Amino acid sequence: MRDISNKTTTLRTAIAKATLKVSPQTIQSIREGKIPKGDPLPVAKVAAIQAAKNTSQIIPYCHPLPVDFVDCRFDLHADSIEITTEVKAIYKTGVEMEALTAASVAALTIYDMAKQVDEKMEIVGVVLVKKKGGKSDFKAKLDRPLNAAVLVLSDSVSSGAKEDTSGKAIVDRLKTKGVEVVEYKILPDDAETIQETLIRFADEMKLDLVFTTGGTGLGPRDTIPEAMAKVIELEIPGIVEASRVHGQERLPMAMLSRARAGLRGRTIIVNLPGSKRGVEESLDAIFPGLFHAFFMVWGGGH
Repeated sequence: MRDISNKTTTLRTAIAKATLKVSPQTIQSIREGKIPKGDPLPVAKVAAIQAAKNTSQIIPYCHPLPVDFVDCRFDLHADSIEITTEVKAIYKTGVEMEALTAASVAALTIYDMAKQVDEKMEIVGVVLVKKKGGKSDFKAKLDRPLNAAVLVLSDSVSSGAKEDTSGKAIVDRLKTKGVEVVEYKILPDDAETIQETLIRFADEMKLDLVFTTGGTGLGPRDTIPEAMAKVIELEIPGIVEASRVHGQERLPMAMLSRARAGLRGRTIIVNLPGSKRGVEESLDAIFPGLFHAFFMVWGGGH
C-alpha cells in the first residue's frame, strides 16, 4: 500500500455510474414489482452502500477509510438501468474506488435478481464521473512565479558545529513547487539580527515568501516569536495552527512550538520548526493552501 501518513485530511467526493442493459420487458417487470426474487432496486442500494464501506476488503491496495456518506440512485430507461453512486469521506485519500465498487456491486445485484427473467442482460460500463477534494483541486494558478528566502536560525549551525538539514529541506520543497529561492541564509539565534534580516527581506527585497526554521521552542535562545512580533503587521494564525495540528497528530511535542506567521507589506513570513522532520510535516500541512493567500494579498479576493 502507498504511504499516506504525511497527507492531510480533506473532504473527498466521488461520483460513479454503471449502466446495465436489459430488455424492455425487464424494465416493465421492475416497475410493476414482478421480479420473482423481489424488487431489485432497494436491495441493490443496500448492496452498494455495503460495497462502498468494504471496498478495502475487496481491492487489495485500497486504504480502509471512514466513509461519511454513500448514496445510490437508479434511472430506468427503455432498455437500460443507469446506476449513480456518490461517496464522501473526510480523509487523506480519495473515494473513487468506493464509488466505482458501489456502482459495480449495485449492477451485479440487479443482474443476480433479474437473471431469472432476462438472460441477456449486460453491464456495459462502469465509469468515474467526478471526483474532488484532492490536492490538485486546491492548486493556485498565480499570475507570476513566487520568490522566497529561507532563513536558518541556529547557534550551532551558524558556528559550524552542526550541518543544516531543515533549511535545505525547505529549499528543496520550494523548488518542487516552482518557487524561486533567491536567498538562503544562516543566522545565530539573535533577536535583533533576525528582526533586521526579516525587514530587509520584506521592505528592501520585497519577497513574496519567507520561511524561517528554528528558534520556535521554549529555550532561552529561542527568540523568533519575539522578533516576529516586531516585524509582522498582520498575524495569520491559521497557518501555524494547521502546522501544529498536523504535527501533534504525529509527535506529541508539536504543541510546544511558539511559531508564528504573518504579513509585512506583501511578504508572508512563516516560522517552521528547527528539525528536518518538523519542517517536512509542517510543509505537508500548509501546502498547497498557502499559495491561495497570494490571491488575497495581491487584491484578488478569495
